[in-house]
Amino acid sequence: MRVEVVMPKMGESLQEGTITKWMKKVGEKVERDEMILEISTDKVDTEVPSPNEGVLAEILVAEGETVEVGTAIAIIETDASASTEAKSETPKEEPKEEPKEEPKKETKEEPKATSETKKATEEAPATAKGGKITEVVMPKMGESLQEGTVTKWLVKVGDTVERDQMILEISTDKVDTEVPSPVEGVLAEIMVQEGETVEVGVPIAKISSGGTVETKSEPTPSADEPKESKAEPKKESAAEEKPAHKASVTIPAEGGTKEIPPRDGENFYSPLVRKIAEDNGVTLEELRQIKGSGLEGRINKTDILDYIENRSSAPAPKAAAAAAPKAASTVPAAPKAPQISLPTGDDVEVIPMDRIRQLISDHMVYSKHTSAHVTSVAEVDVTGIVNFRNKMKAEFEKREGFKLTYTPFFAQAVIDAVRQFPMVNISVDGKNILRHKRINLGIATALPDGNLIVPVIKGSDMLNITGVARSIYDLANRARNKKLNPDEIQGGTVTLTNVGTFGTLFGTPIINQPQVAIFGVGAIKKRPMVKEIEGNDLILIRQMMYASITYDHRVVDGMLAGQTLAAVVKNLENMNEKTIVI
Repeated sequence: MRVEVVMPKMGESLQEGTITKWMKKVGEKVERDEMILEISTDKVDTEVPSPNEGVLAEILVAEGETVEVGTAIAIIETDASASTEAKSETPKEEPKEEPKEEPKKETKEEPKATSETKKATEEAPATAKGGKITEVVMPKMGESLQEGTVTKWLVKVGDTVERDQMILEISTDKVDTEVPSPVEGVLAEIMVQEGETVEVGVPIAKISSGGTVETKSEPTPSADEPKESKAEPKKESAAEEKPAHKASVTIPAEGGTKEIPPRDGENFYSPLVRKIAEDNGVTLEELRQIKGSGLEGRINKTDILDYIENRSSAPAPKAAAAAAPKAASTVPAAPKAPQISLPTGDDVEVIPMDRIRQLISDHMVYSKHTSAHVTSVAEVDVTGIVNFRNKMKAEFEKREGFKLTYTPFFAQAVIDAVRQFPMVNISVDGKNILRHKRINLGIATALPDGNLIVPVIKGSDMLNITGVARSIYDLANRARNKKLNPDEIQGGTVTLTNVGTFGTLFGTPIINQPQVAIFGVGAIKKRPMVKEIEGNDLILIRQMMYASITYDHRVVDGMLAGQTLAAVVKNLENMNEKTIVI
C-alpha cells in the first residue's frame, strides 16, 4: 500500500512549510514514527515522523521548496509486493496471468459492499473533472497518538469549502477536535465514514480545487450482486468478532517478558497499549495471544482493556495458583462486579455514553485501582484575595481582555507550595519514583457537553499570576471550542480543580494518572471567625474557603501532604493588595 506523507499543519495561522532536510533517501527502510525530514515554518522548525513502516518510495518535494499544508511531499510503500501488483494492474498486462483475474474481480466487488455501509451517512460518490485533487489525511494529534475516529462530517460531498474551514470532527484517546480543510475547493469524496477509526496519515477525504464535481447516485446492482456482497462481509465479521474479545486466553503461569517493545515480529504495539500493559502487568507473551481488532490486526486500547477484564475474572491456572501465596507483593485482582437487575420499560431513558465519557469512566476507575487515595482538608481565609480582586477586576479586564477570576490565585499558591515540596511533583514508574524538574499544572475544565478535560500549563513555575491567568483563559477557551492540541492535555505533573465554581464547599477528587496529587478548592463563603487581635479574641466576618489535597499514599505520606497543604493555605492567606503584583 502506498501511503502519502503530507505537509503537516503546525498551527492555526500557518498555511505552508519549507522542507529544509530529508533525513532518509529513496529506497531506504523507515520505521513508524521515525523522523524522515525536517521542515521550517514562520513559527517553528520541527521534524516530521513517518506515518507508517515501509520503504521511502518517492520524494515529491525537494529540499528548499515551500508547499502548502496538506500537500503530499513523499510516498511510503508499506508492502513491496503490493506495489508490484499495483503496477501490474494495467490493461496490457492483465491477459498475461489468468489466475490473477479472480482476485482482481473480488477486489473490485468489495467497494460495492462498503458502499452499502456508506449509505448510513447518505453520501453519494462524486466525480471530479479537471482541477487539482488534494487528499485530507487523518492528522497526527500528538506524539503517542497513532489513530483517530471520525465522529462527524460537517460538510457533504459536493459542498464548497473554504481554506481552513472546519470540515469534520475527530476523536482520539486524548481529545476531540475539528479538522480544517487544507485548501479551497469542493469536497469530492468522503473516504472514511462516521464512527470509523483509521491510522494517522490515512486519507479520509478528497477535495477538488479549480475543477467541477458531479455527484452521482449509486448504480443499481443486479439482483445477484447485493446478496453476495452483503452476505460475505457478515460472515467474516461474525467470525472475527468472537475470538477478538471472547476467546479464552491462557495466562502464563510464571515469569514472562515484562518489557514490551514497540515491535515484536509482525506485531506493532502503540505507546498507549504498552503503557496499559505495563501498568497492569501484562507480559509480552500474553500480548501475543490477543487478537487485535485494529488496522492490520493491531491491538488497540479496547482490545487490551477487554483482555485485562477477562483476565482478572478468569480462574488462574494451577501453577500460578500454587505460586501465589509465596508472592507477598502480589496485587489482588479487582473483584468482579455483581450482576444487578436494572429497571427497564417506558419510564427509563437509555442514554449511550459518548466516546469522551467512556474514556473518562475508564480513566477514573483505572486511577482508583492504581493509587491509594487519601484526602486532607484545610480551611483558608481568602479575604485579602477577594478584596484585591474586587478592586482590580475592572482594570484587569480592560487591560487583558478577559475577566480576572479566583483560579489564577489558587493556581499560583499551589505552584509555590509544590516548588517548596518537590516530592509531591512526582510520578510512579514501577518500583521507581520520577521527580519532575518542571511544574506542569493541569487545570480541570468543564466542557459545555458536561464532560471534563484537563489542559496543562507547561512550565507554570516560570510564570507570574498574570501569566498563569492568561494561560488558564487561553486553554479553557480553546478546550470549550475543541481547539486544543492533544499535547496540551499531556505531561501534567500535578492538577488543580476548582469545585467551588459550582457552589461545592469541598470535594475528594480522583488523582489524574500518572500524577500523585490533585489539589481542590471550594466555594468562598462569608463566615464568622474568631481572630486574635492584639491579644483579644474578636468575632469577624471573613471570606472563608476549604482547600484540599488528594494524594497517592503509595509514595506521599500524610506529613508531606499536610506540609504541602499548609503551604498552600499560607500562600493564599498572604495574598493581599500589598503583596499581589499583576
